[in-house]
Amino acid sequence: MRGRVLVIAGSDSGGGAGIQADIKTITALNGFAATALTALTAQNTQGVFGVHPVPPAFIRQQIAVVMEDIGADVIKTGMLGDVATIEAVCAALADYAPGVPLVLDPVMVAKGGHALLADDAVGILRRRLLPLARVITPNLPEAEALSGMTITSVSDMRVAASVLLSLGVPAVLLKGGHLPGDELVDLLATPDGIEAFAGQRIATRHTHGTGCTTASAVAAGLAQGLSLRDSVIRARAYVRAAIASAPGFGAGHGPLDHAVTFDSSRLPLS
Repeated sequence: MRGRVLVIAGSDSGGGAGIQADIKTITALNGFAATALTALTAQNTQGVFGVHPVPPAFIRQQIAVVMEDIGADVIKTGMLGDVATIEAVCAALADYAPGVPLVLDPVMVAKGGHALLADDAVGILRRRLLPLARVITPNLPEAEALSGMTITSVSDMRVAASVLLSLGVPAVLLKGGHLPGDELVDLLATPDGIEAFAGQRIATRHTHGTGCTTASAVAAGLAQGLSLRDSVIRARAYVRAAIASAPGFGAGHGPLDHAVTFDSSRLPLS
């Protein structure tokens, strides 16, 4: 199954994150990516230097024309930016994609520290969009903002994941890359329990776009009929391979190698 994913997110002119990373990831995993742009950004490996929001009515139109013609097996959201955009996306999903699974990457801050979600939009994202999601994929700062707690350990991650589940989300992939240490732990939490996935951290500064890439890889897996757990296993393996073969571009946080040769046949998928 090829798997159609409609990505609703912002553009990264540097090509490492955002819509560019989403398209590259889904294509590399043999899915089909369609897009609805929410914002244009002027950015490179050193930071975000400008943001130009797309009018909400045009975001809605992009979603409508894709869904009415091509359709989607999964929706993936990334940078939404503000209250008006979140409202427009929620309304468009209700009108044009009812019942289509949503992978929600609650993008809030760029790798270089630039805010990508307005402070007053966090509450509406929590109230309006989270309940629509099949799975959310926050990093630790995003999980802290959504849960209202501080996360400094894997034990804290487990508590935060449970808090996020209590907000009405069926599943949480909580990424632990912001914790210090040589071991990196991600948690997949569902009402059935919490499973930890651990691996050795790769010592590199070239990690720009890992969040977008992970969420899009999960979305591609779900669109292709994989279970959520198998989608996560494949996504983590793909991201690790892409980090390990990063091309080293730029003076800051460089992009991954989204075109890395990747064989999933040896993964422990069910």
